[in-house]
Amino acid sequence: MIHVIADAAVSVLVIVGLLLARAFGWLWMDPLAGIIGACVIASWSYGLIRDTGAILLDMNPDRRMANSLRQTIECNGDQIADLHLWRLGPGHLGAIVCVDTHEGRGADYYRAKTGEVPRSLSPHHRGSICVTRPAAL
Repeated sequence: MIHVIADAAVSVLVIVGLLLARAFGWLWMDPLAGIIGACVIASWSYGLIRDTGAILLDMNPDRRMANSLRQTIECNGDQIADLHLWRLGPGHLGAIVCVDTHEGRGADYYRAKTGEVPRSLSPHHRGSICVTRPAAL
């Protein structure tokens, strides 16, 4: 939505620049309006690239949530081998968690544990739980 407003503002600025250049002979006003418009668009583009780049590079969207999940699941001696969080929408996160355990616990146990985390994952999108047990020697 913000980019639509920025585009509209730049368009109005360019039209005002053209009108001032024509009405008062201020030939410098049109290029100035273009430079200001380019700066507005560049600023908006930088923010968009930064935000979408984080998503495309699979960066962790919420470090506190990842640490809370890790503490909750690892509190009984289990180890998280792999943890991926991703944003599904505003206020909604999904996860893939791979747990190494010496206990006979299944994925449902760990899925229930994720519900104990404050500001937990979206209940409909908790994602996948992978449970691995070390091979017996």
